[in-house]
Amino acid sequence: MAEAFEKLVVGLGNPGEDYEATPHNLGFLVVDRLAVRNGIKVGRKDARALVGHGTVAGKRVLLAKPQTFMNVSGESVNGLLVKHEIAPGDLILIYDELDLPWQSLRIRPGGSAAGHRGVGSVIRTTGTNEFPRVRLGIHGGRREKDGARIVLGKLNRAQREELDELLDYASQAVESIIAEGVEKSMAKFNRRAPGLNEEE
Repeated sequence: MAEAFEKLVVGLGNPGEDYEATPHNLGFLVVDRLAVRNGIKVGRKDARALVGHGTVAGKRVLLAKPQTFMNVSGESVNGLLVKHEIAPGDLILIYDELDLPWQSLRIRPGGSAAGHRGVGSVIRTTGTNEFPRVRLGIHGGRREKDGARIVLGKLNRAQREELDELLDYASQAVESIIAEGVEKSMAKFNRRAPGLNEEE
């Protein structure tokens, strides 16, 4: 009998070495960090994703990194939900957000894709936008015409130095959602980038 999972945690990104150190792959990096923190090995192929399963915050969780490329991530995500009989509301989606400053984090219970094609794909294929998500800021300020240049460019030196703390913080936020739910986690973990006082 297939194992029953209480949560599906998906980090969005692009497969392949070319994309490894890019802001667009922060979702993958958070899943990797979650796996390390919770003793889970992510590497088995399932529904066009690399997956691993184990216990996070006392619940049986499936971690996944879709290998379909960002803009069609929904095919893999929906495949996992259907195969493992997980409700879309028990999905936690982690991804980069061009309109938020680097190091900021936003947990949301649902909502639109806000122009993020990977999230748009998940909403289309699952037929709902009512699933928790963890958005990680990578830029902020005025959206430049060529957003692709930012999301697919390499992380700069300062960002690489700050990445470790960001991945731990984001992992703790996901663990909190699993343990305590979205509302409490929003109050605890939603943060602006250091040094910013005004709300973006």
